[in-house]
Amino acid sequence: MVKATIAVLPGDGIGPEVTSKAVAVLNKVAAKFGHDFVFNEAIMGGIAIDTTGDSCPPETIKTAEQSDAILLGAVGGPKWSDPTAPVRPEQGLLRIRKHFELFANLRPVKTYPALAQHTPLRADLLQNVDMLFVRELTGGIYFGPQQEQGNGDSAYDTELYTVPEVERVAHVAFRAAQGRSKKLASIDKANVMASMRLWRRTVVRVHEDYSDVELEHVLVDACAMYLMTRPASFDVLVASNMFGDILSDEASVLAGSLGMLPSASLGAGTFGLYEPIHGSAPDIAGQGKANPTGTILSAALLLRYSLGLEAEAKAVESAVEQVLESGARTADIAPRGGEYISTSEFTESVLAAL
Repeated sequence: MVKATIAVLPGDGIGPEVTSKAVAVLNKVAAKFGHDFVFNEAIMGGIAIDTTGDSCPPETIKTAEQSDAILLGAVGGPKWSDPTAPVRPEQGLLRIRKHFELFANLRPVKTYPALAQHTPLRADLLQNVDMLFVRELTGGIYFGPQQEQGNGDSAYDTELYTVPEVERVAHVAFRAAQGRSKKLASIDKANVMASMRLWRRTVVRVHEDYSDVELEHVLVDACAMYLMTRPASFDVLVASNMFGDILSDEASVLAGSLGMLPSASLGAGTFGLYEPIHGSAPDIAGQGKANPTGTILSAALLLRYSLGLEAEAKAVESAVEQVLESGARTADIAPRGGEYISTSEFTESVLAAL
C-alpha cells in the first residue's frame, strides 16, 4: 500500500471541473489497488489574486511542500489578462516551478485511431505517432532579464541558458530515450542564436554518456514543419522552454484536441507538478463541456513518476483509451454538429472502465 498526500490547485475557469474529475479517478485507483491518497486543496492563479492579491500565496507553497505531488487545473482568464498588471496568474505558475526546481516538463503526445478524423492531417500520417517532449522549464527566455524601456516603445526579453541547466534536462531526455526507441531529437536554433549554440554543444557532450541513443539535431523551424509532415519519425524531443512550449502545443493537433494532452513537471527527485497543457477556457467553464482527459492522464503521470505506481498509471491510460474507442466524446472531440457527453459523463465512463 502506498500512502500519499497530493496538493490540488484547481485554479481558474474549467480548472476546478477537470481537477475534481482527476481526483475521482485517483480515488478509484486508491480503492481498487489498496492505496491511501489524501488531497489538500489550495488556491493559485486568478482566484488567488482575487482572494489574497498574490497569484501563489505562501500558504499554497506550504501546502505543496507538505505533499508528495501537485495536481493543477489551469490558471488565468480575461479577467486577469492585462499584461501591464503588476500581478498576473501565470506568475504563480512560474514561481512554483522555480521554487521546487521543476526543470523538466514531460509532455507525451499520442494519437488515437478513434480520433483520427478530428485532426487536420491525413490518417496515414498519424499512424504510430507516440512522442515525448522534454521541455526545459526553469530557464530560457521566460526567466531571463526582461524590461520595457523609455516610454514603452521598446522592450527586451533575454534568452539565457547555462551549461548546468542544459545538462540536467538533457540527461532526463537521454534517459527517457533509453526507455523507448533510443532516438532523441534535440531542437535548437544554433544557426542564429548564441544560447542555442551553447545548447547544442552541451547536448553533444552529454550524449557521450549515452552512446546507445541516436541523437539528431533539428532546427526549430524545420521541426515545426516535420511535426505536420512526418510526425511518426519522432520519439523523444528535447527543447528549450519557449521552443518546447510552442512545439508541444502545435503537436496537440495530432491527438485531436488540446484537451487530450497531459504533462509532468519534474525535478531531481520524485516530487512533481501535474497538469493538462490546455488553458482555463473560461468561455465554457461551468457548462460541462470541458474535456477531462488531459487532467486524468496527468493523474496517471503522477502515479507513474511521483508515486512509482506503473501498473496503476497504465490502468488509467488503458481506461481512457477504452472509453475513446467506445465512441464517448466530449464537445471538443465530437463530430461537427454531432452528439457529445458531459465532463462528468465522460469521467463516469473512465471510472467504469477502471
